[in-house]
Amino acid sequence: MTIPALFKSTAEDYPEIVSQYYREGNSDFKSVTYGELYRRVGVLAAGLETAGVSEGSRIGLICDNRPEWLTLDLAILSLGAADVPRGSDTMAGELLYILDFSECAVAVMENIRLLEKILPYEEELPFLQKIILIDMPETLPETNWEILSYDQVMQKGRDKGGKAYLDRLIEEGRGEERATLIYTSGTTGEPKGVLLSHENFLHQVRFIHTQADIAVGDIWLSVLPVWHSLERIVQYLVLGAANAVAYSRPVGDIMLRDLADLNPQWMASVPRIWAGIEGSVLSKIRSEGRLSWGLFRFFLGTAKFHQHMANRLAGRIADYKRKFLLPRYLIFPVLWLLLWPIRMLGDRLIFSKIRVKLGTRFQAGISGGGGLPPRLFSFFQAMKITLLEGYGLTETAPVVCFSPQHHPVMGTVGKPYPADTEIKVVDEENRICPPGKAGLIMIRGKQVMAGYFQKPEFTEQVLDREGWFNSGDLGMKTIRGELTILGRIKDTIVLMGGENVEPLPMEIKLNESPYIEQSMIVGQDRKYLGALIVPDFDKLEQFAREENLAYVSRDLLIENVAVLELINEEISRLISAKTGFRPFERIFRFALLSEPFRMGRELSAKQEIKRHEVERLYKKQIESLF
Repeated sequence: MTIPALFKSTAEDYPEIVSQYYREGNSDFKSVTYGELYRRVGVLAAGLETAGVSEGSRIGLICDNRPEWLTLDLAILSLGAADVPRGSDTMAGELLYILDFSECAVAVMENIRLLEKILPYEEELPFLQKIILIDMPETLPETNWEILSYDQVMQKGRDKGGKAYLDRLIEEGRGEERATLIYTSGTTGEPKGVLLSHENFLHQVRFIHTQADIAVGDIWLSVLPVWHSLERIVQYLVLGAANAVAYSRPVGDIMLRDLADLNPQWMASVPRIWAGIEGSVLSKIRSEGRLSWGLFRFFLGTAKFHQHMANRLAGRIADYKRKFLLPRYLIFPVLWLLLWPIRMLGDRLIFSKIRVKLGTRFQAGISGGGGLPPRLFSFFQAMKITLLEGYGLTETAPVVCFSPQHHPVMGTVGKPYPADTEIKVVDEENRICPPGKAGLIMIRGKQVMAGYFQKPEFTEQVLDREGWFNSGDLGMKTIRGELTILGRIKDTIVLMGGENVEPLPMEIKLNESPYIEQSMIVGQDRKYLGALIVPDFDKLEQFAREENLAYVSRDLLIENVAVLELINEEISRLISAKTGFRPFERIFRFALLSEPFRMGRELSAKQEIKRHEVERLYKKQIESLF
C-alpha cells in the first residue's frame, strides 16, 4: 500500500468530510473536503507530470505550513517521485547543498524570497532546471531556470488530470517506493538525507487507534514545520483517520485564536511550545494580583499532589525497581478522597477557565522532538490537560515509542510502538541493560529507514546487518518496559577528571526556573562545568521593576549584580544534591546571553540545540567561563 492509496480510500469513504482548514490573511478559516482535495491532487499530479516530474525523480519542496504543501506532497508521491522538503527559514548554504546533493531537477518554492536565496548560486546547481513558485510575484529576476507558478501548473493539469487519472497512478504505486528524502537537522554537522518509504510511514498510521481515541472528523492543529518528520506523520495520521489538519503558527496569540475558533481535538508540538503555554498562564495569573496568584499556587499544588497519588495507584509513574508499596496503597486512597473536593473546587474556580483556552473538545497534546520536563507533564495533568509523549528520530519515520492516551507514564515516552517494534538498551559490551541501567538505545522495526542517500559509509555506522538502528540516544527501561530518554550519547561531556556528564537532564532542570528560558551546559575537557543562559526577559524585567533596578538595555540588565545573583541562586537551587545531581555536576560559572537561541541558527527544526553551532557562535563567552 502507498500513502496516496491510503488517501484514495479515505476520500472514497468520506468525500464530504473536511480534510483541511486554512486562513488567507486574516480571514475566517476556509475548508477543503476530501472529495475536493482528491480532485486537486489529480489535477496537480497531471500538471507536475507536464513540468517534468516522473517516477523516481526527486523534487525539492521548500515550503511552510499551508494547504498546498499536502496537495503537492500527495501529487508528487502519486507520480512515483520523492519530495525533498525543507522550510522557508533554511539558510542559503544549506538549501544549496540539499538541492544539489539530491540532484533535484524541479523545485517547488513558497515565494520569491526563497528563489533569491539560491539565485546567486545558479551555476552551482547543474541539475536544477525548473522552479515552481506557489506565490508568484508580479516581476521575476533574470535567470536561466524556467519559472512556473503553482496556478500555471494546475492549469496545465486540468486538461488530463482528475479522478480517473489519479486512480490509475495510485493503482501502479508500490509501498516499498521511496516517499521522501528528509535531511537531518544537522545538530552534529553536515546534514544527511534520510531515505524513507511509503511503508515506513504507513506502518505507524495503521496502529494509531491502539493508542488514542481518534474519531472520524477530528481536527488537528498544525503548528510544527510541516516538512519535518513529526508533523509529516501527523499529516498521514490525519489522512488515515479521516481527520482534518488546520494550519496555524507556533505564535501565542495566533495559536490561541485558532484553538478558540476551530475547537480542535488534537495538537502535536514540541516541549518548548508547551512551556510557552505554561509561561503565558503563569504570567496572566501573576498579573491579576497576589490573591489570585496565592489561590492558584495553592490549588495547583493540591492538584499536583492529588494527581501524583492517582498516578502512583494506577501505575502511571516510572518505576525502575520493585518497591514495597503496601503503605502507599493504604494511605494514598484516603488522602486522595480527602483532597478530591479541594481539587474539584480549584478546577471549578480556576483550571476549567484555563482549559477552555484550548477549546471545549481538546483530547490531548502530542509532545515530541525533545524530552518533556516532568514539571510540564505535572502542570498540565493537574489541570486535566493530557499530554502524550512520544519518541523517535527522522531515521525511524519518526515514531518508535508513544504513550497511550489513557495510561501515560510520567517520566517515560511509553512502550515500543507499534507493538512489533523492537527496542533494546545495551551497554558498551552490547549486553542488554536491566531496568534502571542507562545504555544505548537500539531500534528495529518496519519504520526504520533504508539508509542515508549516497552515503553508505554513514549508513553502515548506524544500521547493522540484522537491521538494528543505532539511535545515538541514551536511555533506560522501567520494570514495565516503558522507555526513559536521558539524552544523546554524543552530547556527553567528559571533564578533565574523567567524569561523564549528561547535559540534557541538567538543562531541563535549569529551564524550570521562571527566570531561565534556554540553557546549554559546557565543559568538555575542562575542570568544571559552565552554562550559557538565555534569561526569560519578561520575568527578568518584572524582577528589575520590583527591585527598582535601573537599566537602559538588555545588555546592561544582564550585567546588573542583582540579576547575576538572582540567576546564580536559581542555578544553585535547581542543580544540587537535593535535586539529585552529583558534586561534579555543579555549575561553577555561567554567562547570560542577550538574545535567544533561534531556529535555523542555534536550534534545529525540532528545537534541539545545535551544540557545535552554539560553541562556534559563542566561543568567546565560553572561553571566559574557564
